[in-house]
Amino acid sequence: MKKLSNSRGTERYLFKLSLKMKLTVLLTMVSLFQIQAHTYSQTKKVSLDMSDATVAAVIYEIESLSDFKFLLNRRDVDVDRKVSIKVKKKSIAFILNRIFKGTDVEYEVLQKQIILRSKKGNLNSLNGDKSDDSSDKTVQIQVTGTVTDEAGEPLLGANVIEKGTTNGTQTDFEGKFVLTLSDENATLQVSYIGFATKEVPLNGATTINITLEESTAGLDEVVLVGYGVQRKSDVTGAVASVDGNAILQRPVANAIQGLQGRVAGANVYLNSGSPTAQPRIIIRGLGTINSSSNPLFVVDGVVMEDFQFLNPNNIESIEVLKDASSTAIYGARGANGVILVTTKRGGKTEGISVSYDSFLSIGRLRKKLDLLNAEEFLEVVETGFANTPKYRDDVTVAPILTRSDPLLFDAQGNPLYDTDWQEEATRTAITHNHQLAIQQSKGNSSVGAFFNFSDIEGIMLNNDLERWNAKLTYDTQIKDWLSFGANLLVNYTKENSFQEDGGNQNPRRTMIEMPPIFPVRFPDGSWSNSRTITDNFNLEAMANPVHVLETEVRRRLRNQVFGNVFFDFKIAEGLTFRTQFGVDRQDRTFQNFEPNDLINISAPLGDASVLEQKVTFWQQENFLTYNKSFENSRINAVLGASWQARDFFSFQARSEGFPDNSLSFYRLQSGSIPDEPESGFNDWTINSYFTRVGYTYKDKYLVTLTGRLDGSSRFGANNKYGFFPSLGLGWVLSEEDFLSESSFVDRLKLRASYGVTGNTEIAPYSTLSTVNTGTALINGQRVNDSFVSRIPNPDVGWETTTQFDVGVELSTNTNPRISMELDYYYKLTEDLLLNRPIPRSTGFSSIRDNIGSISNRGTDISISSLYSKEDFFWEAIFNLNYNKNRIEELGANDEDIFPGPNFVSGSNTILRVGEPVASFWGLERLGIWGTDQAAEAAAVGALPGEARRSAERTIIGNGLPVWTGSFINTFRLGQFDFTADLQFVFDVDILQQALHSTEDRSGIANGLQTILTEGWTPENQNTQVQEIRNQGTSGQNSQVDSRWVADGSYLRGNLFTLGYTFPDTFVDSIGLKMLRVYGSVDNAFVIQSDDFQGFDPEGSSNNSQFGQNIFFFQYPRPRTFTLGFNLKF
Repeated sequence: MKKLSNSRGTERYLFKLSLKMKLTVLLTMVSLFQIQAHTYSQTKKVSLDMSDATVAAVIYEIESLSDFKFLLNRRDVDVDRKVSIKVKKKSIAFILNRIFKGTDVEYEVLQKQIILRSKKGNLNSLNGDKSDDSSDKTVQIQVTGTVTDEAGEPLLGANVIEKGTTNGTQTDFEGKFVLTLSDENATLQVSYIGFATKEVPLNGATTINITLEESTAGLDEVVLVGYGVQRKSDVTGAVASVDGNAILQRPVANAIQGLQGRVAGANVYLNSGSPTAQPRIIIRGLGTINSSSNPLFVVDGVVMEDFQFLNPNNIESIEVLKDASSTAIYGARGANGVILVTTKRGGKTEGISVSYDSFLSIGRLRKKLDLLNAEEFLEVVETGFANTPKYRDDVTVAPILTRSDPLLFDAQGNPLYDTDWQEEATRTAITHNHQLAIQQSKGNSSVGAFFNFSDIEGIMLNNDLERWNAKLTYDTQIKDWLSFGANLLVNYTKENSFQEDGGNQNPRRTMIEMPPIFPVRFPDGSWSNSRTITDNFNLEAMANPVHVLETEVRRRLRNQVFGNVFFDFKIAEGLTFRTQFGVDRQDRTFQNFEPNDLINISAPLGDASVLEQKVTFWQQENFLTYNKSFENSRINAVLGASWQARDFFSFQARSEGFPDNSLSFYRLQSGSIPDEPESGFNDWTINSYFTRVGYTYKDKYLVTLTGRLDGSSRFGANNKYGFFPSLGLGWVLSEEDFLSESSFVDRLKLRASYGVTGNTEIAPYSTLSTVNTGTALINGQRVNDSFVSRIPNPDVGWETTTQFDVGVELSTNTNPRISMELDYYYKLTEDLLLNRPIPRSTGFSSIRDNIGSISNRGTDISISSLYSKEDFFWEAIFNLNYNKNRIEELGANDEDIFPGPNFVSGSNTILRVGEPVASFWGLERLGIWGTDQAAEAAAVGALPGEARRSAERTIIGNGLPVWTGSFINTFRLGQFDFTADLQFVFDVDILQQALHSTEDRSGIANGLQTILTEGWTPENQNTQVQEIRNQGTSGQNSQVDSRWVADGSYLRGNLFTLGYTFPDTFVDSIGLKMLRVYGSVDNAFVIQSDDFQGFDPEGSSNNSQFGQNIFFFQYPRPRTFTLGFNLKF
């Protein structure tokens, strides 16, 4: 500690004072023109323990422990006065209030300069009182007021600024301020760290009292934890919070897509570039095989089934609950994690605010596959014909390829067309999005109205999504003890998609395989296909992809009504009761039509169908909440009950054989081959009782106990109820004496949790015996019959996930301010629902039972850095997840399971104890047989030029990534802002099933350039690509092998955004409150393995639970350029 122990030291100090006094006037005049953000004075904490010390000594000590510098005049401040002070990690405002309490000294902050003066002095405050000037005729109005928190405590050092100017001041020890204005109708902007900024219109008032509300972005942040909120400092679970503005940094129309990369351990897979596709999200690893792996989405307290259709602009914040301490409150539905969404509501400050946001995007194919052109394709076909005798003992003379079809070749046999089908089947996709928000607060009530229209084109022809969305909210304080709220969302979407599972009619596939020698249309306007040729090419039957995209109909119409109402009753101090009711109603219509001129083996005369679905979900919940603070402790508790029910009804009609294509699905009775109509129904219910108790002692020691009892109709009679408990513990080390003096550590917390959750997401009636209907041939006649299709099992229960988590949270007092969260977790999911073999004498081969287990263990790391200096701001966020998945048990004998997808040579994946889910199953490609290995090849029935493979199948890769992460940087300099978002994945494989069609076989469809450039020949035997052969004349040698497996690691330039916010002076001049314009590039680049030969290393062509990263042709993900603006008025 610095000491003033002699007169010479005091003289030097007094000399500094005289200089400082001279500087004070200069600093005050500068402050007339600029107000600085005083965040340092509001966030810096100082600890002191000084007895009978002079004020000068205390000032020296503060300067040595911080970046503060004091300016004062000895005539105004008695620096020799003795004081005693003992404080631990208190703000400078608190300390100065203690030191100068009962004196006439006041202070003022200019950045990190603290000016001390007497209240009797004439030194101007930051509002800059002007000297008397007879030439200045402007009327000056003096406004006085007080700024307090919600408890009525004064806020010292709050910023009070005249909106649109730099005229402002700060509050004193008592929260009071005086500000001179030239407009009696000015609006004051009042801000303080840890509180929401408030705008207060004066409307002629000269005395005003202002109350600030605590902000969720404040120093003691609160987070949503399910059935209530908790202080971030009191949370013992792994909860990640994402602000709605972070979601909106990506101009997307899908809320899940906006979450990508924002939370460590929550992996979002964009498996398709289609706007109608649903992203897949997995939290802390895949923990199930036959049940759903989707997390539970809860929007404003109500479970939402189709979260991907929620408008991102409506989101206020998202909390991701990852461990058992946070998810156990949702019991049997929490095993896959829980995502809590809070949507925007009415105004928070008196008055009305209107905002309008809009963007226009242009998307194009980011890359093309390197395919054969027309001449190269013909070379491959002819080479394949020439090699026929080698592979066919019955053929001694190679067939001759003819090029005589006048529709395709000229007189010399040259191709008339060289069609780029990737170019023809895709387009420049235009997307525009519009959001209007009207929010009002008046008295005790607030209203919000939000309207959205999105028109999103996919880059494949005629693939688009149109969404209309309206949301209304109303909140009111009816009595001091009673409040009411309501929320209504009406959503309409129309999707135009295409058949993605139609084999050789799937445009994702045919835009790669369709031979380039065909045109889109012939000169007479007729469509081409692979059979519109008279020459002997032996081509595979496939539809023209443009023909399919232009004429096939795959339309999805959805109408949704979602909302809730609630009443809050204040029973006593700290005790409230809430009753709420929510509903999610959806009407879905699926309209399909395939014209009669497509190559369609299943319905060559065309077919049409209409499917109607109606889904109704409702939720009724009642719960008590108790929040109470005592001298050294706090209690946060909830106790309640929940009832949920869902019913589903469907009806379908279908017909084939249409005389023409004009009627489509509008007149199914016109089809000559009608199908019998089908209908279906199912329902389920859940009854639940839940509680959570959180206790905090001395801000240091934390404990959270949670329990939920669930009863579900989906499970067997002997296992309908389950209890799901959890325990969370926390220790805030930064509050202990040995760390409380640290100038570096702001908060350091250790936490651990252990608990059990469940997974109810299985089909209704899975535990019951079911009866199907069909037909049977009896006495030579076909008659209707019914039969038992499943054997019952009353003992079937939920899959249960036990999770242990230990974490550390750290934040610093530095600039940059660094925050870090590190978690280690171990998840064990037991009682997996699998088919257990049973004796065939029962009439069945298996029964559904709880017999398996899967583990996930890993680490979540989230590090953020926040640096600010004057008008420069930099926030860096680094998220990383490491996860190892392992199958622990597969029934009594742990036998391998081959779940599919089945392709070419059986199941492409395997479930095996000790290995991860989604392991690829195939042969090892050891090379290509060479001419000097002819005898060895013949021993296994092969020839030189064919693939050399292992004798037995083995695990050749895995599609679940081990490492996933993101690095997101946001910069603001003056009025400009810039965001760079990088995503990365490491230690994962991709199974490229498409290589079966585009490389292993050749001649019957188009393929990759590698067929020619790397294909085996007697002159090029050092290769992994087989010799060219024509499947039509020589058969094929294609099996799932390691050649198809590529490294799936990548680094993606996910988003780059540059924005500009116009200054307030300009915005005010055009009648607005805020205006920002921006431009962005989404999916700017991808750095990937050279072995991967698809469009994008992220995704999967197979929606199977265990089929991640299996690619059998992809819907390309576009590169998108966006221009947009945000305005408020």
